[in-house]
Amino acid sequence: MYGALGGPRLLLRRLREVMVEPVSPQARLDKIVVHIAANMVAEVCSVYVLRADGRLELCATEGLNREAVHLTTMRSGEGLVGRIAETAEPLALSDAQRHPSFSYRPETGEEIYSSFLGVPILRGGNTLGVLVVQNKARRSYSDEEVEALQTTAMLLAEMIASGELQSLVLPGNDIALRRPLALKGSAVADGVGLGYVVLHEPRIIIKQLVAEDVKREAERLDTAIAAMRESIDMLIENGNMGPGEHHEVLETFRMFAHDRGWLRRLREAVATGLTAEAAVERVQNDARAKLQRRTEPYMRERLHDLDDLANRLLHKLTGQSFVAAHEDLHENSIIVARTMGPAALLEYDRAKVRGLVLESAGPSSHVAIVARALGIPAVGDVANIIDFVEPGDPLIIDGGTGDVHLRPPPDVERAYAEKARLRARRQEQYHKLRDVPAITKDGVTIDLHMNAGLLVDLEHVVETGAISVGLFRTELQFMLSPQFPRMGEQEALYRAALDAAAGRPITFRTLDIGSDKILPYMTQVQEENPALGWRAIRIGLDRPGLLRSQLRGLLRAGAGREMRIMFPMIATLEEYDAAKALVQRELELLKLHHREPPSVLKLGIMIEVPSMLWQLDEVCPKVDFLSVGSNDLIQYLYAVDRDNKRVSARFDVLSAPILRALKFIVDKCGAAKTPLTLCGEMGGKPLEAMVLLALGFRGLSMSAASIGPVKATVLAMDLGEVEAFVSSLLRRSTGGRSLRDDLTSFAESKGIPI
Repeated sequence: MYGALGGPRLLLRRLREVMVEPVSPQARLDKIVVHIAANMVAEVCSVYVLRADGRLELCATEGLNREAVHLTTMRSGEGLVGRIAETAEPLALSDAQRHPSFSYRPETGEEIYSSFLGVPILRGGNTLGVLVVQNKARRSYSDEEVEALQTTAMLLAEMIASGELQSLVLPGNDIALRRPLALKGSAVADGVGLGYVVLHEPRIIIKQLVAEDVKREAERLDTAIAAMRESIDMLIENGNMGPGEHHEVLETFRMFAHDRGWLRRLREAVATGLTAEAAVERVQNDARAKLQRRTEPYMRERLHDLDDLANRLLHKLTGQSFVAAHEDLHENSIIVARTMGPAALLEYDRAKVRGLVLESAGPSSHVAIVARALGIPAVGDVANIIDFVEPGDPLIIDGGTGDVHLRPPPDVERAYAEKARLRARRQEQYHKLRDVPAITKDGVTIDLHMNAGLLVDLEHVVETGAISVGLFRTELQFMLSPQFPRMGEQEALYRAALDAAAGRPITFRTLDIGSDKILPYMTQVQEENPALGWRAIRIGLDRPGLLRSQLRGLLRAGAGREMRIMFPMIATLEEYDAAKALVQRELELLKLHHREPPSVLKLGIMIEVPSMLWQLDEVCPKVDFLSVGSNDLIQYLYAVDRDNKRVSARFDVLSAPILRALKFIVDKCGAAKTPLTLCGEMGGKPLEAMVLLALGFRGLSMSAASIGPVKATVLAMDLGEVEAFVSSLLRRSTGGRSLRDDLTSFAESKGIPI
């Protein structure tokens, strides 16, 4: 019944003309349904728009009773239209009233129509509405007609996404695309951010859906597919990554790029009269709609692969940049991305960025470290956030709780605006504590140090009142560099860091790479369990040239000044002896070349491998200081991967076994008179800091943002009282249960801010 392929192409052109006419949204929609009905030789054409409350509202019709427009609604899943919205799949019936899902609505007058064809209006795989055509006579709709109606629905999706139809629905009923959403992720970097969505990888805006020359579009599509395949081949073959699971993943990705079914659907979409870009979007819309409704992890992974392929193909077709134009950044921007490297975040104007939301990045990721350093609130692990947002959408994030509010209602916006104001006032109060010594109510002095990893961090040393930089993560320079930094570049960075610290000491941790910290220019070694594998000092000792280069840069930068060097991931005394021997060789080399050495050189190690707890008697006399790396030490004590959401929350850091282990370290170091600090995340949380001080720690190193809150805790506590309570609690505690509730109640009863 449907004519030559000119039919859908002619319809799309006419609809395009209607889309730019200077008429009201309702008039535009009314014209659209008339054109669709005429073109498809249908007696009825209706558009239903999904509202935020989950109901589908009839917004325009040609053929049904006009009085039903904006009055007829149905739930998602109710009736034939509701079924299409729920399944996101087309439905073609020759006798609609016999279908078990048919729902009779007397106000529409549709009982005289037998044949029914409905398709979902999709955007990013999400259902925005349903487009329906009907006929009185019983007939079977052809595949070509289904395709044509699906293609037409793309135009309606564009119209809905623009927000133009919001004015049509009844007052108080937002359309689904604009509905408020409350999402939950992982707390990555503390702080509250209110702003507007900026996509890190902007969507391709397809300005032309209708092909002028179908043959030419088919050729463009084939050329882009070939170019995409070639780029994937080069990625695999020139990656020098060797065999392993990662290689299998990439090979699977390459297999998808050659998938005949996917390619056939792309070419069929072009044949209906779409441009190559519109064909890619159309096919990916359908794929997302189906795969999003599957629960199997494999299918979800396949969805990500197909998303990536579609994006690559669109960029090949359009030549558009893959990253947001930073110069067009809004004054209150919240960056939203599937994932992001640490260098990419640094490219944005910090003054304009109010927050960061990521689909896949947790608190221990590299970009999280940079976000905390820059003071940018961040939330990670927010599933499918890219599918829900549009550029410019209002967004609120809470980096302390992991809450994300997309298009927040006024009451939520007011609540978070007040929370941001309260936070700002608290920060001002903390700022006033900058020059107040961190001394407990009973006169015990506590040393508060700051963690850093970038030069930008060091701006905060003076303003926070930190007495030193207790941990400088040198690997961040390596991670952000496009190639291995030369010794001279390293020396320049370390010297600049010492200068920026305004006379305060800096403890430089040697390169801690491996595990999740992979340098882009180094061959990745595949390991069954990288967190327990070839990393940190193990790499340095196996590749002494790498470690010596860094030590040389540090020692030269420290000429005439105090230099503190700390070795990570030390598991045996012999490893420390070997690292110390390399330092000694570099000192002799300085002397040979008549270079000035540091005026004071102190060497220490991080206590993060449990084996070191039973070597403390031998280690303490040999080192100048020790620092507990609580992040790794705790995950190794409990055999819990802190990046694995299934088990990371299984145990609490404030449980008796962990606190006893930490107390053991304090007692050993105290007996040997070895200076001790703690530089993990635990030390930057007020309640945990209170407990650590009760265990005997007198030095804690933390992020700049944590120093104010922890100092407020120190000033409010009577350390003797806290020590007595914690000691009693540990004596009474059995098993591995959390002591958090008991400790919280105690702190609150004593007026200690936590």
